[in-house]
Amino acid sequence: MVQVHNFSAGPCVLPQDVFKEASEALLNFDDLGLSIVEISHRSSNFIAVMEEARSLVKELLEVPSGYNVLFLQGGASLGFLTVAYNMIGAKKKAAYINTGSWAEKASKEFGHLGEADIIASSADKNFSYIPKGIKIGDDYDYLHLTSNNTISGTQFKHFPSSATPMVCDMSSDIFSRKINVADFDIIYAGAQKNMGPAGTAVYIFKEEILGKSSVKIPTMLDLNTHAKKDSMFNTPPVFAIYVSMLNLRWLKRNGGIEWIEKVNQQKADLLYNEIDSNPLFRGSTEVEDRSNMNATFLLTEETLTDTFNDMWAAANISGIKGHRSVGGYRASMYNALPIESVQTLVEVMQELAKKHG
Repeated sequence: MVQVHNFSAGPCVLPQDVFKEASEALLNFDDLGLSIVEISHRSSNFIAVMEEARSLVKELLEVPSGYNVLFLQGGASLGFLTVAYNMIGAKKKAAYINTGSWAEKASKEFGHLGEADIIASSADKNFSYIPKGIKIGDDYDYLHLTSNNTISGTQFKHFPSSATPMVCDMSSDIFSRKINVADFDIIYAGAQKNMGPAGTAVYIFKEEILGKSSVKIPTMLDLNTHAKKDSMFNTPPVFAIYVSMLNLRWLKRNGGIEWIEKVNQQKADLLYNEIDSNPLFRGSTEVEDRSNMNATFLLTEETLTDTFNDMWAAANISGIKGHRSVGGYRASMYNALPIESVQTLVEVMQELAKKHG
């Protein structure tokens, strides 16, 4: 098989070892003679999968006591509303920092229940930076952040300090770097960036938030519903959770968060150094806010677009075209992307400069 260098923004690249084990389980899981996708989710075999997946999240992220971990359906997009229902209090007002499309969508969902106040935004420069010096009042039920912005290529390097409860959508950089879980009341993330295939989302939340909402919560959006059943209130997305478990095993086996954070920094440094030194390219975000997951960049000579596109395609590079709202290119460097793939992209960029710079 020809190696493809997968820089897609999502669903994500996953380790080949994970794909191999998952494919075997599709045919015969746990020597049951049954596929992972046809066993009962109430069976002891799958309950063991669910428990290991939740345990690995706690171990890898050093989740403190007093927090629960759930794997649910709907991705982060349903999480926008789930968070709103579970965190809305007597003030019926939440603060949002608008750093891009996903943050905007999250704030709109809270608008179904109360007032979403955009207290800081980088929309004035097409979300090319992270707002700084944010003042957070005490008249909010919670503050909502999006830790990494896949479209624009920015990332919170430091989270605000706040007495107001904090909620964070970490869909595109969870498990890529160390975080202090205790800083947040809820962390939620779709699986399809660094964790597994699309179809599930992980929720990490303080147990003390349960039952404090000021509105009646629909059954399926109530975290208490799922906490009481350990993520098994209804049929869970079995395969997505299983592959996520395998991927978390892979992460632990190789050295955990400390290891992968160093690897991700090496990949980001390699590509950003080329962007900054190559006269035919320039970054599209503020340097201090650059995402280690999604590097966005532009050609300085647009007449070379077709040439560059042909060159990276010939090198078996996939998925680097930028989002239509930013243009240019976006190289997503999630956990399982080998540094060799980044080196291949850098070599193509260098070859373009050698021929046309």
